[in-house]
Amino acid sequence: MAKRGENTVKKHQVMQVLPAGAWGIKSSFRSLVALLFAFLVVAAIYLRQSNEQVFQHANGRTHDAISSGGCNLFSGKWVYDNKSYPLYKERECTFMSDQLACEKFGRKDLNYQFWRWQPHQCDLPRFNATALLERLRNKRLVFVGDSLNRNQWISMICLVDSAIPPAFKSMHNNGSINVFKAKEYNATIEFYWSPLLVESNSDDPVNHRVPDRIVRVEAIEKHARHWTDADILIFNTYLWWRRRQMKVLWGSFESPEDGIYKTVKLPRVYEMALRTWARWLEVHVNRNKTLLFFMSMSPTHEMADKWGGTSGENCYGETEPVMKEGYAGDGVSPRMMRAVESVLGELKTRGLNVQMINITQLSDYRKEGHPSIYRKHWETIPQQQLSNPKTFSDCIHWCLPGVPDLWNQILYAYILQLNPITE
Repeated sequence: MAKRGENTVKKHQVMQVLPAGAWGIKSSFRSLVALLFAFLVVAAIYLRQSNEQVFQHANGRTHDAISSGGCNLFSGKWVYDNKSYPLYKERECTFMSDQLACEKFGRKDLNYQFWRWQPHQCDLPRFNATALLERLRNKRLVFVGDSLNRNQWISMICLVDSAIPPAFKSMHNNGSINVFKAKEYNATIEFYWSPLLVESNSDDPVNHRVPDRIVRVEAIEKHARHWTDADILIFNTYLWWRRRQMKVLWGSFESPEDGIYKTVKLPRVYEMALRTWARWLEVHVNRNKTLLFFMSMSPTHEMADKWGGTSGENCYGETEPVMKEGYAGDGVSPRMMRAVESVLGELKTRGLNVQMINITQLSDYRKEGHPSIYRKHWETIPQQQLSNPKTFSDCIHWCLPGVPDLWNQILYAYILQLNPITE
């Protein structure tokens, strides 16, 4: 108390020494600083809450089809379960990809296969391959997007594979489109390579790693004509947009010298592409036939310090999920997620429902679920890198069996609950 009194006396002494005008200026300056500080605090809290809401997609529209029954499939925790998981064996999946076969390529810790997602308010329906194939009888299910959607496509094939005798299934690749056929059901589960949805110079399914990425944000028909008669469409696009800006072409890739180029920043260029995609859906989709889904962003795990690990490390060597509920890393962009929310919201007001499948936060917990070094390497790794595994670790894609199986379990729950697809 004495110290507080001394401080008060000192303040009064300052007031007496300073001229009235000077004190007024000083007081105003302090008030301005206090106001600015308060504003920054409020803004920071608002942005954090806003980002968390976007990250969790905690609104009724995002999961209205299932949460209306009191169950939000996207809110929950991972539970270790080595009795009922994995849902299939890696070596028994006929069409497993070497990019995702972590056990085959030397991973000894297999605990990543035994985690089960447990929603807080209900139980996730167990995947039933026969039930899904019956729903797909005489139909096309098509994944459209980048290598993460291909990751999910391979997972879906592995989930149904054991329910189909060898003579009654086939795989066919033709450029950008890959078709798995369940012959007995006359059903196909397909993947179409279109990493930015709209046309780009990254559209070649093999030679697509170009340093100077260019998009035609108003052109989609080249790709979309392959999806027109699909019964279920599952889209994604995010990974290939992870840069500050992108070059946009108004013109054609066949005559690039005649085109007009402009560099557009993110997320604006992303929004432009999404609106082109949305316009195509409005015109071409049969609303009485086709079910539409959009996969939210699959997070990366490239900075270990974000989950309490060592700075400079990444997913390499991780063996456990993040157990802190509500954890949100920096492997996704809330601004880009808001752009998707906005476009899907506008589509819904115009009578077209694209169901968001929110895989973001539930996948963000799974820092140990990536292939890291345990995959086929298409190029020889220099000796310098071999001595430092984190430098060539894949912390983007996912081991199978693993996290994408859950994405498909959730997709399965929606497909079976939503109105039956008409014949």
